[in-house]
Amino acid sequence: MSTIRLTMAQALVKYLAAQRIEHDGTEVPLFEGVFAIFGHGNVAGLGEALYHARDELPTLRAHNEQTMAHAAIAFARANGRRRMMAATSSIGPGATNMVTAAGLAHANRLPILLLPGDTFATRDPDPVLQQVEHFGDPSITVNDCFRPVSRYFDRITRPEQLLTSLPQALATLLDPEHCGPATLALPQDVQTFAYDYPQSFFEPRVHRIRRPQPDPRQLEESVAALSHAERPLIIAGGGVHYAGACQRLADFALAHDVPVAETQAGKGALPAAHPNAVGAIGVTGSEAANRLADQADVILAVGTRLQDFTTGSRALFEHDDRTLVTLNVGCFDSQKHRALPLIGDAFDGLALLDAQLEHWKASQEWRERTVRLKRDWDDVVTRVTADDGRELPTDAQVIGAVNRQAGENGTVVCAAGGLPGELHKLWQCSGPGSYHVEYGYSCMGYEIAGGLGVKMAHPEREVFVMVGDGSYLMHNSELATSVMLGHKLVVVVLDNRGFGCINRLQQATGGAGFNNLLDDCRTIPEGAPKVDFAAHARALGCQAESVQGIAELEQALERARRASSTYVIALDTDPLPSTAEGGAWWEVAVPEVSRREQVQNAYQGYTEAKRRQHR
Repeated sequence: MSTIRLTMAQALVKYLAAQRIEHDGTEVPLFEGVFAIFGHGNVAGLGEALYHARDELPTLRAHNEQTMAHAAIAFARANGRRRMMAATSSIGPGATNMVTAAGLAHANRLPILLLPGDTFATRDPDPVLQQVEHFGDPSITVNDCFRPVSRYFDRITRPEQLLTSLPQALATLLDPEHCGPATLALPQDVQTFAYDYPQSFFEPRVHRIRRPQPDPRQLEESVAALSHAERPLIIAGGGVHYAGACQRLADFALAHDVPVAETQAGKGALPAAHPNAVGAIGVTGSEAANRLADQADVILAVGTRLQDFTTGSRALFEHDDRTLVTLNVGCFDSQKHRALPLIGDAFDGLALLDAQLEHWKASQEWRERTVRLKRDWDDVVTRVTADDGRELPTDAQVIGAVNRQAGENGTVVCAAGGLPGELHKLWQCSGPGSYHVEYGYSCMGYEIAGGLGVKMAHPEREVFVMVGDGSYLMHNSELATSVMLGHKLVVVVLDNRGFGCINRLQQATGGAGFNNLLDDCRTIPEGAPKVDFAAHARALGCQAESVQGIAELEQALERARRASSTYVIALDTDPLPSTAEGGAWWEVAVPEVSRREQVQNAYQGYTEAKRRQHR
């Protein structure tokens, strides 16, 4: 057997560089590259290995370990989970910074290979710099924090362990059901240990995503349920995108006259103009989708994990008089909510359903109701997103302006807070790829880094990042990375002087305004400073300006589109309004005992709402 002597780090890098995937009919590298922030835990071992492979496996320098991992995750999502990146950090704080990103990837079923440095396997210099010692178990390091937020975890304590562990990590990253973050903790000394690896380990390999086929009996039961439906509804989740089934879903809906509602991850599966697209569903859903969900007799949920925002905390459509069919590649997700499971790939599953439901259609009355509700909701969207000339515009009005400027080739990126809810309701998608909102983990600070990842995946698209002042202040440093790498973003910062979304939630549950809006926080007598976001962005190398009102925003967006590098636009917005139309109940626990009358009233409403909950 022919061998080659390499350090563990060199072998890891050489293996990653040899991996290919079939993507859109062509073979491309599976890994776009490695985001890296070096420290003493990875610079000598993995850093040296990456240096020599920098042409075939590019190393990208970022400014924060969490956000560089967010960018890598966004890149994978924008590529439909068919291409991905790795991220490496030093030990200690560098590693734990990536734990939040691992949680985000896990919740959203998205692939990223995490390569945190670790303490010495030999323990010779213990305690090494940044090591957290556990008095009762010296085998524990901070990298054990990755275990609950990784789909695959291993600590490589011998260089030959790569031969079995690394292929398993990749199998997890590429598995349609178990996809999620894979973590290989790399002790800094083991990175430098050498081993005679088989040459065959590094032979190029072309991967193809498998498509699990539905069980014939489950298919038969699902067909029977749908064939008797007069008022069917489809809920499209992120799995529709990952299976490449958007066009197939659009054709299926049109052929059988079935309205299609979308989750946050599923939004954009159908363009807003599609006659069967009825918009978002659930807590942040359209009036059309939620009315149809409440009245449907059979619901086909495709590629969604049916989280509480989709189901209205199990109160929106889960009643005993209707059937829920779940077409999902994951057994875990397909069994939820006492559904009739159809475990399989969305692309092939829809084709099999279509073939066996050839002559089935929803009732004419249901179709007419769908058309009427869709038209009425479109009118709501037009009204609430229009500019009415107010000095402090609403989130909805800013969304309208950005949506109009985004056009057919624009992608909106956002995460957490009030903006995702308004975007879910109001953003009019041009089709797949036009909407990228992280709401599975609802992670503040994802926005700018996520926009960078989307732009890396689709440089031909104009990427519009919408971010509130709170999230911007949490994580903004990858603006400098976008300028450095030449990945242009258009960033709109909505400054409502605080955490406006949680302020509204606080008051909706009877609480007093407290510690959310800056005016309600403990400050010096002069109050919290007014941040000049445009000046800050310019300091990071961006083009930037501050504007007032929607008319000035529209003009600034035109300038931003013509710009050649990242362009930041900041404007003040009203923290109080949100779109009242649409929506559904969301369970947020209210204190059973309080001295505030408002909380007592909110608790009464809460207990009444819980009676509608399906158990």
